[in-house]
Amino acid sequence: MIALIVLAVLFYLSLTILMIVSQWKIYQKAGFEGWECIIPFYNLYILTKIIGKPSWWMLLIFIPIANIVFIVWMVNLLSKSFGKSEGFTVGLIFLGFVFYPILAFGDATYIGPGGYSGRSIVDELNSGLDDLEKS
Repeated sequence: MIALIVLAVLFYLSLTILMIVSQWKIYQKAGFEGWECIIPFYNLYILTKIIGKPSWWMLLIFIPIANIVFIVWMVNLLSKSFGKSEGFTVGLIFLGFVFYPILAFGDATYIGPGGYSGRSIVDELNSGLDDLEKS
């Protein structure tokens, strides 16, 4: 029985360390210091900067029911900030222990808050039309 408890604690600790290291690397990829991910509340403030939303958004996490909507929205914007799709967002939400390390250690690069690449909407539309013409 004790061995099972020790095993569960070790598994939990290793998963926690994996998630902290992954967040650390994600913050570094976004141009922030890695240690900023481990400071409570401050990490939410930095996350709002990474996803390009105002800092008061972190307060929305403390409103019951609405917090679920805004957490999902923030995770989606984080995914888009690294050029990933909504499918990747679903992975981050339901299988975070798999998808956060993929985001951290994979080939994903930070392309700007919420996925904004610095191009105008007209450039984005033209690029999409060019892709359609090629196929």
